[in-house]
Amino acid sequence: MIPAQFDYAAPTSVEEALALLAEHGDEAKVIAGGQSLLPVLRMRLNAPGIVVDLGRIEGLSGVRDDGDVLTVGAMTTHAEMLGNPLVAEHAALVTKAVHHLADAQIRHRGTFGGALAHADPAGDMGAPALALDAEFVIAGQSGVRTVPASDFFVDLFETAIGEDELLVGVRLPKHTGWGAHYEKFVRVAHQWPIVAVAATVKAEGGTITEARVGLTNMGSTPLRATAVEQALTGQPATEETVRAAAASAADGTAPPSDLNGDSDYRRHLATVLTRRAVLAAAGG
Repeated sequence: MIPAQFDYAAPTSVEEALALLAEHGDEAKVIAGGQSLLPVLRMRLNAPGIVVDLGRIEGLSGVRDDGDVLTVGAMTTHAEMLGNPLVAEHAALVTKAVHHLADAQIRHRGTFGGALAHADPAGDMGAPALALDAEFVIAGQSGVRTVPASDFFVDLFETAIGEDELLVGVRLPKHTGWGAHYEKFVRVAHQWPIVAVAATVKAEGGTITEARVGLTNMGSTPLRATAVEQALTGQPATEETVRAAAASAADGTAPPSDLNGDSDYRRHLATVLTRRAVLAAAGG
């Protein structure tokens, strides 16, 4: 289908973009890489009055080492994240997840911040960001504020970003030396995950000292499997121990039922994929 008619603006500064959002309110839609928005526009699931393109704003891409955190510009592409040595060293879970995200074409156009702001519960970036306790840097005309990942994802396709605000960066606390793995279950290559699990584990001498586990497509937002994390802490990284901990992966979740599987099927998948992800992460 052809999208409904809309105006187009390409501001060259964050301030100019914010002014456009303030002027047009809910009639405005922000476009970053466009890999989420353009299909929505083509299917006429959304018909904005104006599309605000962030592609000409300098300073919104790249990865910076800020001591205990990596600061990622919202317009940094998935391909840049995949190839960045700082991300691979200090936030390996993101690297692992991006490797499974769609195909090379989409990774070269889609952006890290755009995917997170879109907040599709089946998107691959939400669970890793949540598991790493990311912080989201949001700019508005009154200034800049920081929102923790636990408060950023509000509901289906809904975040803490206001209509007159922009996501300008994401801060990833360093998890240097932690093992990481992203286990994704799909029926065909490059599909949205039916269920996926993001796990990062700190192990010493065969014992898990800390664990973080995020779930993809197990509710209206990305979720943390806190019961699994607690059960793993202080335990040996054996298959028996991990299997027992993973049995609680679906606790407190509300997975959808659709053509790819019903909610009970997804709950079962979550336990299986959590076991695989944690064991792989604990192994290196």
